Amino acid sequence: QVQLVESGGGLVQAGGSLRLSCVASGLAFSSYAMGWFRQAPGKEREFVATISRSGGNTVYRDSVKGRFTISRDNAKNTVTLQMNSLKPKDTAVYYCAADLQRDPFLASMRWYSYDYWGQGTQVTVSS
Repeated sequence: QVQLVESGGGLVQAGGSLRLSCVASGLAFSSYAMGWFRQAPGKEREFVATISRSGGNTVYRDSVKGRFTISRDNAKNTVTLQMNSLKPKDTAVYYCAADLQRDPFLASMRWYSYDYWGQGTQVTVSS
């Protein structure tokens, strides 16, 4: 079956960095756009970043632009989110998700476009 397994979360001080990874199995990884979403307590799930099948197109929410970088390695079935200059408002459970896409350059910001989800990894940023 399909599995998406996130890792790399933890507790970090404001201004610090974390690197989240998501390893996929049970699917044709290069056929999927990959996204990162997050959900803070009492808040709705929100889009963070996405990358197309080819890796040639990336999209970020405005509040993380210039601080976060999404990348993928199709040979290793892995998508990574490098998070720098972290802020307390980045505190949330972070989820990776896979979206089956025909277009190698399309990447969706809409959570309901995604077919598979990981279990999430907690990121806590202290002030």
